[in-house]
Amino acid sequence: MQESVIVAGFGGQGVLFAGQALAYAAMDTGYQVTWMPSYGPEMRGGTAYCMVVVSDQHIGSPVVTQPTLAILLNGPSYSRFAPTVAAGGALIYNASLINEAQTRDDILTLDVPGLKLAEVAGDSRALNMVLVGAALAVRPFMTADRIKHTLDSHHLAKSPDMLAINCRALDMGAAFAESFISSRTS
Repeated sequence: MQESVIVAGFGGQGVLFAGQALAYAAMDTGYQVTWMPSYGPEMRGGTAYCMVVVSDQHIGSPVVTQPTLAILLNGPSYSRFAPTVAAGGALIYNASLINEAQTRDDILTLDVPGLKLAEVAGDSRALNMVLVGAALAVRPFMTADRIKHTLDSHHLAKSPDMLAINCRALDMGAAFAESFISSRTS
């Protein structure tokens, strides 16, 4: 098993946080992991992305050029990374900010109303965790419960309240994706 993941968006959307959560959770599970962040000089609003590779074998390179999973939070990230998703992969994107999406027949594409679901979970800043929850529902190389445990055990959330919101956001994203999957198989 090897998953090559790109998480991308604006700085301040929790892109690096989402990648770190995936990386720590995979590491805690016993997988081989690489996490490579990239961000512009701007603190907030600049482009940010990270590459996460999770494998049950040795990882040859941390560079992801054809992700098996792309989690995209904004339009510029969609334009840049959506065409790079490997055939058979999955593209999970924030439909709250991306409306120029095009479908591909060779990948699973899921448009998630991320901002709306994050607000229902309790805080718009949980948008990243909504999309991670959805992504793990369609590419289940790890469980949302493992991410929740990691957020808590590595003290990644800034407060107990934010931890609870992130956990709800993961569940809401997963539930949204599962309903999408069940509607496709019905």
